[in-house]
Amino acid sequence: MPVSASDQNKLRRRIAVATMFVTLVALTVPAAVSAKPETTNVQLLAINDFHGNLVPPTGSSGRVGATPAGGVEYLATKIKDLEATNPTGTLEVAAGDLIGASPLLSAAFHDEPTIEAMNALGLDISAVGNHEFDEGVDELLRIQNGGCHPVDGCQDGDDFAGASFQYLAANVVRKSNGKPIFPAYKVRSVAGAKVGFIGLTLEGTPSIVTPSGVASVNFLDEADTINAATAELKAKGVHTIVVLLHEGGAQTSPLSETSINTCVGMSGAVVDIVSKLDADVDLVVSGHTHNAYNCALPNSVGQNIAVSSASSFGRLVTDIDLTIDRGTDQPTAIAVNNKIVTRDVALDPAETTIITKYNTAIAPIANRIVGSITGDITRSNNTAGESALGDVIADAQLEASASDNARIAFMNPGGIRADLVFAQISGVEQPGEVTYGEAFTVQPFNNLVATEDLTGAQIKTVLEQQFCNAALTATRNNTILQPSAGFTYSWDSTQPCGGKTSLLALNGVPIDPALTYRVTMNNFLADGGDGFPEFTHGTNRVTRGFDVDAFANYLGAHRPVAPGPQNRITKIA
Repeated sequence: MPVSASDQNKLRRRIAVATMFVTLVALTVPAAVSAKPETTNVQLLAINDFHGNLVPPTGSSGRVGATPAGGVEYLATKIKDLEATNPTGTLEVAAGDLIGASPLLSAAFHDEPTIEAMNALGLDISAVGNHEFDEGVDELLRIQNGGCHPVDGCQDGDDFAGASFQYLAANVVRKSNGKPIFPAYKVRSVAGAKVGFIGLTLEGTPSIVTPSGVASVNFLDEADTINAATAELKAKGVHTIVVLLHEGGAQTSPLSETSINTCVGMSGAVVDIVSKLDADVDLVVSGHTHNAYNCALPNSVGQNIAVSSASSFGRLVTDIDLTIDRGTDQPTAIAVNNKIVTRDVALDPAETTIITKYNTAIAPIANRIVGSITGDITRSNNTAGESALGDVIADAQLEASASDNARIAFMNPGGIRADLVFAQISGVEQPGEVTYGEAFTVQPFNNLVATEDLTGAQIKTVLEQQFCNAALTATRNNTILQPSAGFTYSWDSTQPCGGKTSLLALNGVPIDPALTYRVTMNNFLADGGDGFPEFTHGTNRVTRGFDVDAFANYLGAHRPVAPGPQNRITKIA
């Protein structure tokens, strides 16, 4: 019996799709048997490091090269358009940090708006990221399961249903029983093809979140955890394995329209992690570093596997097409393409409704003018690692703790999340005026201002921990603390650990190792965050109000505020 015209058309379409990803050697169909699909095409659409940016970020954070990008209303439209290209089936996934370090629109409501936006987006699965733990394990469990906030209640007037997507946390286990706080993996079926997703965050999470919030859990080695979960999935008959990893790397090419799908000079933790992975891992969707790349990196047996990252703030979405053999349940081809979320498409109405709801609720607070600036004040570092905005924030914290006799203040650069842009208009303010919402976007963590006693010797130890820290590794990527006015020092990268910093002085007077100084920082640093355990040895600690309020008050008291001088740190070599 000849093959029907309908079957012939189906066969032609299947061949056309397959040739996009693989070279067809031969395809024969017995004349007397109807053709059956030999492969399934599964589409994954991935994001990472969204950080509650429901509305498009401003400045460079809202661009890919010269292209304006981001905003959940545009992201939702882009995802729907991409889904339409693969009628077989699509799964939406994320590699962590959907929430935390968020603008005021989301953060003021404990990131419930972002979770509602992700639900409307149709997100299926997300790994936890380090910022998912900004308010601690118990709060993250509420984010997943729903319910009103235990302190602030249901601020928007209705109940919070929680995330309709599943968080995965393979390497975050309770100290009490060794079990993950969320599932280690999730298996999803698309048109009969099974795909296993393993989700996890970086092992170093405790050093970059408030320690008290994660005191009940341990964070395990990434590669070991992935390989163990892979073995479990294989034992369950799952042979297509995707890792959602909140850890990443960087390429040397700057972010641009063309570099989003390159991998030039790739380095970073993800390279080492992938090099230890079993051959059964097929794909790694990564994040954390806010970089964009599309790589082929070698695993433990030297086979190249696909590794991707979609930058941050919803500016990109990674379009992944898996061709899965129905006989072996293994992928025969993987195509990865980072695509820009441009703002030249229609706004998604469901996302617009969410944004409008919370904009109305937060507008009186967000649009309050708190001060003004003379020009852009950015977090861009000079060669010594000092930024103009870091100087201003350190000065603000020093002034806020004057009643506690503070003489020096330090600000961690990771806590500075956005620039102050002169031309930015968020509400009804004039150019150069700064709203509370804009100030909050710069410092969104609700940290407190803490002041404690440190000896001159301890201050020297803190500065050495910027470059060397036995509690983390023998050496570390430089984390240059931003100092307040009057405090100066030099550093030399060629010197050994313990001797990298020198010429410590306060108002021109050398710091005396034996004297005690009152030093201010946020409570995150005071608790040893960002890998500065020496701060935990301070004494006579006093904690005041929120750091963002100190910043806002400083902008008002000194209006207009000029960019910091960036002359407090000197790099010798």
